[in-house]
Amino acid sequence: MRTNRSALLPPVKTHEGAPARHITPLLELRRSALSALLFEDSFYEKGGKPAERVAALIAQCKAADVAALAVECRDRMYLRHMPLFLIRELARIKGNGTLVSTALERCIQRPDELTEYLAIYWKDGRQPVSAGSKRGLAKAFRKFNAETLAKYDRAHAVKLRDVLRIVHSKPDSADQSATWKTLIAGELPSPDTWEVALSSGADKRETFERLMRERKIGGLAFLRNLRNMIAANVDTGLMRERFAGGFGKVLPFRFVAALRHAPQFVRELDGAMQRCLNDVPKLPGRTGVLVDVSGSMDHSLSEKSEMNRIDAAAGLAVLVSAIAEYPRVFTFSEQLMEVPPFAGLALVDTIQKSQPHLSTYLGASVERLNQEPLDRLIVITDEQSHDRVPNPTMRGYLINVATYQHGVGYGPWVHIDGWSERVIDFVREYEASDVPAA
Repeated sequence: MRTNRSALLPPVKTHEGAPARHITPLLELRRSALSALLFEDSFYEKGGKPAERVAALIAQCKAADVAALAVECRDRMYLRHMPLFLIRELARIKGNGTLVSTALERCIQRPDELTEYLAIYWKDGRQPVSAGSKRGLAKAFRKFNAETLAKYDRAHAVKLRDVLRIVHSKPDSADQSATWKTLIAGELPSPDTWEVALSSGADKRETFERLMRERKIGGLAFLRNLRNMIAANVDTGLMRERFAGGFGKVLPFRFVAALRHAPQFVRELDGAMQRCLNDVPKLPGRTGVLVDVSGSMDHSLSEKSEMNRIDAAAGLAVLVSAIAEYPRVFTFSEQLMEVPPFAGLALVDTIQKSQPHLSTYLGASVERLNQEPLDRLIVITDEQSHDRVPNPTMRGYLINVATYQHGVGYGPWVHIDGWSERVIDFVREYEASDVPAA
């Protein structure tokens, strides 16, 4: 056996060849989890690869850190399947029952996540459910009322009544007990939602118009159904009235996706998007936003999604530009280009059409921007650069919108995984903590 060997780790590179950094198992787990749509193919990797990597990394991390990451995936990044997968893998390790139970109760926020957890649990064959998983599912089941349960009581391989029978949850009240008995009997009344109404064979135009008059279509559901409403010849006056209503925290890239199918509503979409950005505190000073428009960013977010990574990146750029006191917006692929910091959908269009979507030379772009008088540089990318990326001379933030194993945004860079609007909250809080710039 040889012991006289170098302790240095072998060099690692991105998929496009740029030198990357070795990072801790927890940081690698974060970058693989926080922007991942579980089991979905990406530009450089098949869907099973990130899942395999996540499973292997969990065994190298502290159980409490894995449980906290699962909660962060659900609460801050709005992911649904990845947090359940993290908890399921954590449940394989003995001694984690309390962490599994607590995290599972926190992460399950819709009834169909109860069944999805068991589907993930049994993905490789049916087996006994761990005690911690049972406790977490039992506590989570008590969150939901009859109407919510009915909305998600579907004829899948794992049904809600299957979960109830396995975990033996105890109802909080007589009313809840009665609801569960009705659920087990398959007699819950159907809720009045657009999904139920349309699946029942009701006239689509009449259904959409009635639900809009009764204000029963939320902002995200409205955007997702614009194409269906247009196809059904829904009253455009009613649709414009709905545009004037609230959209909550719908992210900009949702409006980008909706525009593809509803270009006639560009003004309404743009107005609604910009209203979502009103009253957000400004980031002081001069902010540079650098958006990756290389070929890999054209890959779709998921198999069923019509949105791609550049939609998410451009949507984040709109968000950053809207709240920056003095914004400058740039794109990069094989070259660096500055674009006008327009508001709303005009900026999205400008970013996407700024230059050909070719190779990724992030390093050269950062090197040039290091010479500009900026207080912070926010890079939005999948981190798969061809060239070495230098350290920033100002505060540097790198937002990773992909799941690949190796990336470039470490060291002096503040590395952020995912494309939630919470990344901007993080930037604001990070700077408020008086952490010195690089």
